[in-house]
Amino acid sequence: MKKILIASVVLFLAACGNKDDKKAQLEKLKKEQTAINEKVAELEAEIGSKKEEVVKDVEAYEVKSASFKNYIQIQGKVDAEQNVQVNPQAQGVITNVYASIGQNVSKGQVLAQIDDAVLRQNIAQLQTSLDLANNLYNRQKNLWDQKIGTEVQFLNAKSQRDGLERQMGVLKQQAAMYKVKAPISGTVDQMDYKVGQAVQPGAPGIRIVNANDLKAKALVSESYAGKINQGDEVLVILPDANDSVKTKISFASKTIDPMSRSFNVEVKLPSKKFFRPNMISVLKIVDYSRNDATVVPIKALQKSESGDFLMLVEGGKAKKVAVKVGNVYNGEAEILNGIKAGDKVIVVGLNGLNEGDTVKL
Repeated sequence: MKKILIASVVLFLAACGNKDDKKAQLEKLKKEQTAINEKVAELEAEIGSKKEEVVKDVEAYEVKSASFKNYIQIQGKVDAEQNVQVNPQAQGVITNVYASIGQNVSKGQVLAQIDDAVLRQNIAQLQTSLDLANNLYNRQKNLWDQKIGTEVQFLNAKSQRDGLERQMGVLKQQAAMYKVKAPISGTVDQMDYKVGQAVQPGAPGIRIVNANDLKAKALVSESYAGKINQGDEVLVILPDANDSVKTKISFASKTIDPMSRSFNVEVKLPSKKFFRPNMISVLKIVDYSRNDATVVPIKALQKSESGDFLMLVEGGKAKKVAVKVGNVYNGEAEILNGIKAGDKVIVVGLNGLNEGDTVKL
């Protein structure tokens, strides 16, 4: 019994000793857990305070001072300075045609002959009378120089001769009207006359064009009257000839057409074998020009409620800059203020880009 009691006490004491150790271990673990929780919270706070940095790839345009021109584009046509319709001056039947389509002719050259047989007979008869009058005048003059005869006889002979000469002059002028002549030098572009054809004054049938003296003509809206003047730079494009000419306006009308509310401009063209009258032409007239303009691609421009702005690259970051836009032409915009030469304007990668974002060129 004593042994059993002793064993029980030993077991009780042993049990009491194990319980204290577990409490100590538990307290130790709780302290360690608290320290770990504090460390975890500290690390979570540090990680939460730092956002992951995103670098965006962009392309930029370096701003430079450049020449900028704004054009007005209008459609016109090619015309000849000398493009004339040749009309007969007398009535009759064509007896000869001396020119054909495509032939080069000179000013004053006879193109066709109208029947003048009756007129030539009248001239021949008058020439006989004129020859007699000249003979009588010369004889009377010789006598009068010798103081033979009377002054009245001499004056009558002179008057008769002069009268016949005037009649001959009139007949020869009438005879010239029976010849259809070229008023200018050029190429026969139309020839409708045929031998035996009856014609009358004012009847069209022959056209002559001087293709060496061409011009481009166009009508410009009244709204540009204060911007376009003689001497302005212009680029003339002829699509059908696959050619273009850079020149200046040779004429700008000062009168506004009341019907079309437009005015006429003309541009002289050089002589080229592919240029022909009535060809379609496109005139690109410079209405604004600046040599030291600040120009950026139009795709770089952004808009907001406050106005236009650009995104620049500065120190590896995107920077928003408000700008004032001038003229815009052919994919380029003139910037009046807000940027300067050397600035890098973002042109690609603008979608979702905000000021302050890290960028990489």
